[in-house]
Amino acid sequence: MKNQQIHQQELKISELEKIAEKNVHLEERLQVLQQQNEDLKERIDKNMAVSRQLTEENANLQVHVEMESKEKKRLSRTNEELMWRLQTGELSPHMSPTSSPLHRPASGPGSPSRPHSYHQ
Repeated sequence: MKNQQIHQQELKISELEKIAEKNVHLEERLQVLQQQNEDLKERIDKNMAVSRQLTEENANLQVHVEMESKEKKRLSRTNEELMWRLQTGELSPHMSPTSSPLHRPASGPGSPSRPHSYHQ
């Protein structure tokens, strides 16, 4: 009977040793997974920060594009109005041909803003 008890205890000890080895292996694996989890959390935090920064930059760019678009439309309307005034010969009382934004002072006789007279 003692031999049988000893044998059963040896089997239990062997099983416990296997379980202990498995536990050691699982603890090592757990540490690796926990470190990977921490690394992933850091990457997520960095990505979130970059995402917030890009979102803010995008919003700023959208505001800038909207402002540029409004300015372009305003300049286009002004240009159309000035072109219409030139075509119809109308000039505003406060705008003489020399103060017109379309008038550019000539830098010399070869200036493209001054018409050339080739007929002499």
